[in-house]
Amino acid sequence: MKRFISCLAIALTLSACQPRNDEGAVPASYPALWEVTGPDGQSEGWLFGTIHALPEDVEWQSPRLTQAMGDADMLVVEVANLDDGAALSKLFEDMAFDTPSGPIRQRVAPELREEFDKLLVEARVRRSYFDPMESWAAALALAQVAQDGESENGVDRTLIREFKGREIVELEGAQAQLSIFDRLPEREQRDLLNAVLEEAAKYGNESGDLASVWSSGDLEELARVTQRGILSDKELKQALLVDRNAAWTAQLENLFSAKERPLVAVGAGHLLGPEGLPAQLEKIGYTVRRVE
Repeated sequence: MKRFISCLAIALTLSACQPRNDEGAVPASYPALWEVTGPDGQSEGWLFGTIHALPEDVEWQSPRLTQAMGDADMLVVEVANLDDGAALSKLFEDMAFDTPSGPIRQRVAPELREEFDKLLVEARVRRSYFDPMESWAAALALAQVAQDGESENGVDRTLIREFKGREIVELEGAQAQLSIFDRLPEREQRDLLNAVLEEAAKYGNESGDLASVWSSGDLEELARVTQRGILSDKELKQALLVDRNAAWTAQLENLFSAKERPLVAVGAGHLLGPEGLPAQLEKIGYTVRRVE
């Protein structure tokens, strides 16, 4: 179970929205970084889109990002205690098994059962292992099996370690984040489960491309890649992206108006498109400029 808990945010990394970009911006060779300034032109902090799992050999820390990390007074992330595997595992188990929905195979679309069986082999578990799990929990566990990168190399984990000794603020925390999945109606949980399997079946051999596209800073291509994903489902997108971005914007307004300057590091999809955090912050008076 500890292997699976690290994927609690894997479905939320990216969105299918077309990204915003400054006219004439120089193409970046690193992941995208934005600077947030207030009405007076004063720098208030930075936004950085992360990916929650990476192969070991991906270079993503640019000199500009390193400078922002040094200048920031605090780090803002979705979940702060990602290295506390025991606590996260217990939380997952407490929430994932309380309302089982019958044999897992019956919850999988017939055309995706072959892919489900394939992932079972990769996970080295029996089919019955997932039967007691709620559908959302099985979906996250299977997403972890299907992913190409390692969650231990996740960008958020690395940043948390880099900010050791400085203030780290979490926008949600693990319990609140898992509760988003847990509150989904069973129909949407099964949509999530089947979307994970469909993604693995269609694009599993291209999964390494995601890290490459993300690390290059090519937001247009990143949006194209993610248009086929989980967030193409209207209801899931609303619950997993749009509603959360609205809640985060209210929190960030308070953080950016304070004296301390934060580096806000969240899943890259939360920064793209008209529902993204840059667009939402601009609506309330901030200027958000891509600097890398």
